[in-house]
Amino acid sequence: MKADIGVIGLAVMGQNLVLNMNDHNFIVAVFNRTVSKVDEFLNGPARGTQVIGTHSIKELIEQLKRPRKILLMVKAGEPVDEFISLCLPYLEKGDIIIDGGNSLYVDTNRRCQMLKEKGVLYIGAGISGGEEGARHGPSIMPGGHIEAWPHVKNIFQSISAKVDGEPCCEWVGENGSGHYVKMVHNGIEYGDMQLISEAYSMLKNITQFNVQQLHDTFTDWNKGDLNSYLIEITAKIFEVKDVDGKPLIDKILDVAGQKGTGKWTVIDALEMGIPLTLISEAVFARCLSALKDERTVASKYLPGPNVEFNGNKEQFAKAVGDGLYVSKIISYAQGFMLLQQAAQNYGWKLDYGNIALMWRGGCIIRSQFLGKIKEAYKKTPDLRNLIINDFFCQQIQEKQAAWRMAVAKATECGIYIPCFSAALIFYDGYRTARLPSYLLQAQRDFFGAHTYERIDRPRGQFFHTNWTGTGGDVSSGSYNV
Repeated sequence: MKADIGVIGLAVMGQNLVLNMNDHNFIVAVFNRTVSKVDEFLNGPARGTQVIGTHSIKELIEQLKRPRKILLMVKAGEPVDEFISLCLPYLEKGDIIIDGGNSLYVDTNRRCQMLKEKGVLYIGAGISGGEEGARHGPSIMPGGHIEAWPHVKNIFQSISAKVDGEPCCEWVGENGSGHYVKMVHNGIEYGDMQLISEAYSMLKNITQFNVQQLHDTFTDWNKGDLNSYLIEITAKIFEVKDVDGKPLIDKILDVAGQKGTGKWTVIDALEMGIPLTLISEAVFARCLSALKDERTVASKYLPGPNVEFNGNKEQFAKAVGDGLYVSKIISYAQGFMLLQQAAQNYGWKLDYGNIALMWRGGCIIRSQFLGKIKEAYKKTPDLRNLIINDFFCQQIQEKQAAWRMAVAKATECGIYIPCFSAALIFYDGYRTARLPSYLLQAQRDFFGAHTYERIDRPRGQFFHTNWTGTGGDVSSGSYNV
């Protein structure tokens, strides 16, 4: 019996996706570069399943139904290109290669073009949900050659998470759009995690909440607007004790790791001129955390304020929760701004409501909140920014005072809250009709003759002033917004 799909790469994600497919009655053939892992898998987690083990690329491909479908679950970068090269000699026109790793979208763009010339179809599929999601239902974001989608749609949508009966998997668009959407997803994940950490820090250091109070607060938050996977697991983290009976959270070193997808998101935002301020701060917060030794020394020399909290702790905790919710709105708004700009730059026809739906289940950032984003784009498909949607605008208006109070109190107390602050600063900037950037333009024209536009002239007309009387009337030849 031939297999429906082949999977190369039997690390945690690969193994769990294979078992998920097997549960849904798909026959899967597997291969791993270290071939002993194939036998270990068959004799371990895959014992008693329909999974077919193979010990070479050639054998794997021979086991597949036409058109052959091969899912690569290998490390991003060169390993993907290596396995594509190893597979190509055995593939025919119309066969399909799928990259399920966290590849950079520009690499996926390149691979789509290269494989199209060889007659092989290619899909770059962002997969989110970690080990648990892969096993029981991830969020899957496929993009690439649309001709390949009908051949893999049933498999992907069958194994994906479901919300209200709808699969958290739908076709995203051409070329690297699937991996791009996954990249932005990961950037938003960075922001969500940092915002939650800052909310925790405010409750721990300002209101002096103990782990039980923290657990109770996050549990309550998870029953309301903030309901999400990350809030849920954070509440559970506060319950875990170390071997000595003390909270494990207090034993963990304050140095955060990162694998690069958040950094990719920020770099791309800079290239496209999108003010992705909150996610940028989340990435920089991880960079700052890595300076542990320097911070330890600096803490002995650099003074901070000595402010005691004399207010109502429960009211302040509610204000922190409101601030967290509104900051989350800003984070997602910025993320979708980046998606919109990428779609414009690359000619992708992205369905933002469907993207929100794909993130509602299975993935790390899954939350009740995403349903509101789906509704916003369903109502207004060309919505320029989420924060001007009626629902989100009203939420910000209702929670704005509490948000500002929480940020102000944390700043007064010297608590590090880069993402809460970045969210509020962006909001105030975005709602300001006339920013002081006109002074900046005057400065640029003064020292570099970079020109400026005027409020009393049509856009696109540029002017230069001889500010000193000695600078001359020749202006710079370029003007970039």
